Amino acid sequence: MTALAHVPTGSGQSAAPPAPRRGRHRLLPYLLLLPGAAWLLLFFAVPLLQLAAASLYDPSGSLSTGYAMTWAIDNYPTALEAYWPHFLRSFVYSAIALVLALLMGYPLAYAIAQKAGRWKNLLLVCVVAPMFTSFLVRTLAWKTILSDNGWLVGLLRDVHLLGPDGRLLATPVAVVLGLTYNFLPFLVLPLYASLERLDHRLLEAASDLYASPLRAFQKVTLPLSMPGLIAGTLLFFIPATGDYINAELLGTPNEYMIGNVIDSAFLVRLDYPQGAALSFLLMAAILLVVFVYLLKAGTEEVL
Repeated sequence: MTALAHVPTGSGQSAAPPAPRRGRHRLLPYLLLLPGAAWLLLFFAVPLLQLAAASLYDPSGSLSTGYAMTWAIDNYPTALEAYWPHFLRSFVYSAIALVLALLMGYPLAYAIAQKAGRWKNLLLVCVVAPMFTSFLVRTLAWKTILSDNGWLVGLLRDVHLLGPDGRLLATPVAVVLGLTYNFLPFLVLPLYASLERLDHRLLEAASDLYASPLRAFQKVTLPLSMPGLIAGTLLFFIPATGDYINAELLGTPNEYMIGNVIDSAFLVRLDYPQGAALSFLLMAAILLVVFVYLLKAGTEEVL
């Protein structure tokens, strides 16, 4: 019987073994996605739907009397009409802070990635170390630095960049500086990741072709770092636009951003329909800006 099992078939070849069952292997990636998908469904999708429903409640209701679902779509234009200056201020402050962060963050990321040598890891730790501290503590530290009796204001007064009664705290300058400092690591780290993979042979080839350092940067370094630049600017701009801590601690009500209004609507005025409507308007505005930015970033004009 054993000998008969190895008898060749009529075509002169041994019978092929049965194909392994692949059903379980095909389902394995989807099974691995289940925990993450359940987490997003429970803690993101469901609260988002509840927030969307709250934005359509009857604005005349309250927590004590309850809110009625009246599909009050007018909550959106009413909220936008009342607080459009705060929306505009949020995007302007975030854009200015982003420009300042790029002016500081790109050279810093390039220096760490290409010039730091054995000090690279130490410098990366210095970039990330402030994030080990509470966001609130870091902002309060800036409140001390920018205070009227602080060394920075005193120095600026001594060199006549500020008048005798000039100040930095409780001004738009303080809010922008706070945004720049607090979110700078989110810009530097993706830039570093792109610049660290830069092939030096391409820069040498540009130099052999008589390209100036500036020209080599425009044609080689900047295009190759665009993935990190795009990721870093989005990671910086999105949370900076919705921030409210910096304006709360470093500014006055005249510098309040839309995040401060949303915070007040939910926690102070208890106006849930307006707070929810403002939240969705902010999300829509940020998504629109991100979409336009990514659309432009994918064109050759950016390079």
